[in-house]
Amino acid sequence: MFVLLTIIMMKLIVKKPWGKFVQYTHNEKTTVKIIEVRPSGILSLQSHKKRKEFWAILEGNPVVTVGSMKMKLKKGDEVEIAKGKKHRIENHSKSLVRFLEISFGSFDENDIKRYEDKYGRI
Repeated sequence: MFVLLTIIMMKLIVKKPWGKFVQYTHNEKTTVKIIEVRPSGILSLQSHKKRKEFWAILEGNPVVTVGSMKMKLKKGDEVEIAKGKKHRIENHSKSLVRFLEISFGSFDENDIKRYEDKYGRI
């Protein structure tokens, strides 16, 4: 089940004779990553004070937690995470999960507040 969250970011879809493009940011301070989560991998339950995030699932069927909502996503699903909101992504399948992460705001790996972590990093 996919639950649509409040849209914080506007995306622009532009159709062209050869197809289309989707623009997620324009003249904004962002950090862009493609993250891979191995089978049985789970990111820490975490939040950030200085940035919000946008995730687009590229491959796999992860379980995503945002606040008190837990949802199973699939390729093409998108989710936004507000500043200060607890979140995580889990891979319970036997295949790789890949997702695009766009962070908006001041990006700093030290801005991660962990609440739960399978790998002992709290």
